[in-house]
Amino acid sequence: MELHINGQSRTSNADPSMPLLWVLRDELNLTGTKFGCGVAACGACTVHVDSQPVRSCVMPVSAVANQKIKTIESLGTDDQPHPLQAAWIAEQVPQCGYCQSGMLMAAAALLDKKPQPTDADIDAAMSNLCRCGTYQRVRAAIHRAAAMKKGGAA
Repeated sequence: MELHINGQSRTSNADPSMPLLWVLRDELNLTGTKFGCGVAACGACTVHVDSQPVRSCVMPVSAVANQKIKTIESLGTDDQPHPLQAAWIAEQVPQCGYCQSGMLMAAAALLDKKPQPTDADIDAAMSNLCRCGTYQRVRAAIHRAAAMKKGGAA
């Protein structure tokens, strides 16, 4: 089946019922997306499918064929990090870091929909779990990234 991942067409021979997460990690070597719980509860596996955040651990790869998939690998680069990545560092969000790729992808989807989110918008959109409990830093980083994208100082 044909997959459109991070702006490139890729062919997968995976079983159509295989979760997208395992196709990304095991077949395509895109290991930035993490396995957390396997039941769509934690959000560590969040990717974008047609600009919507989805939990890839329960999404059959057949359900996303011919759709635009974005993983954490496409969010920014070392030379030009996404404003969220820069804000994440500035606000010292990561501790263990395991949930961060999913958090960043959920936050990116939020900022794409609501460029200047309120605290309530952030709370509603960020259903990802963080064992380290950095939720206040996540909120601050999202506000910082929104300001950066608007042209404000970091």
